Amino acid sequence: MRRAAEHITPLTEFKADVRAGLAKSPQKELYSKYFYDDLGTALFDAITLLPEYGLTRADMRLLRERARELPARMRGVSVVVELGCGSGEKALEVLPHFTRGNRITYCPIDVSTAALVRCKRDLDHLENLDIVPIEKSYIEGLAAASNMRAPGSRMLVLFLGSSIGNFEPAVAQTFLKSVRQNLRSADVFLLSADLVKSRELMLPAYDDSIGLTAAFNLNLLARINRELGGTFNLNNFQHEARYNDVEQRIEMHLQSTVDQVVSINGFAVSLKRGETIWTESSYKFHPEQIRSMAEGAGFKAEIQWIDPEWPFAQTLFSSI
Repeated sequence: MRRAAEHITPLTEFKADVRAGLAKSPQKELYSKYFYDDLGTALFDAITLLPEYGLTRADMRLLRERARELPARMRGVSVVVELGCGSGEKALEVLPHFTRGNRITYCPIDVSTAALVRCKRDLDHLENLDIVPIEKSYIEGLAAASNMRAPGSRMLVLFLGSSIGNFEPAVAQTFLKSVRQNLRSADVFLLSADLVKSRELMLPAYDDSIGLTAAFNLNLLARINRELGGTFNLNNFQHEARYNDVEQRIEMHLQSTVDQVVSINGFAVSLKRGETIWTESSYKFHPEQIRSMAEGAGFKAEIQWIDPEWPFAQTLFSSI
């Protein structure tokens, strides 16, 4: 599950994507980037606090244990960029190690205005820090942030929370290449990714006991109702999470519990009882797969840290 979407999308694109996805055969789909309206963002923030959802805690543990090592590994950083910043709580574990005696520009990039406002508010107390929120897509925001660096200095890019797992493999490779193209040879990239582990650990993280993830998933249909005039009856759908061993991914679906026809601004969609709408993939990795994927995009793995409690990796890459 990713913290924020990788694109900002106008209503016309949202409508077009919904129509195209629901017209697919044999498997209807909706893009996970549309989870993150203000309500979806709030629901996801709550999910990260659940006992079943170990990803965020593992990410935070690694940052608390290892972030102090980062300045020594990358001297001369003047800009820190976070792709999909959310509330900025992870950056708060990183930034103080860079601002001791140095002026740093922090560029949080997110598609949620509310998240950027909260991020700036919660980090504004840090000394020697200039916060420049960027409400753009990941790559557009990264290009803008790169122009803010001091002459001859370096940039650190954070992509945390295992958001890379929400991309299809080919798209992930293209995305990493785009990141690399917006970096200079001395820049550094810190990438978080969730690792393959037992089903008993993975599945409850996407199907929690109090139903928060179900509400998060169903809110996608509610958003279509609110913004596109859809007629989805949320009581006619149930949340489903499954693990695909071959593809190494958790899949989230919304299953129709009845035969039904839904209208979206004049576009009709028929669903049979038991048919699903595929809403998200969360790929899991082996440590060597993370290194190989990024190295194929032009990065060099410098060091990889793995959390022993909830198998999860942070890998530090240099630009080559």
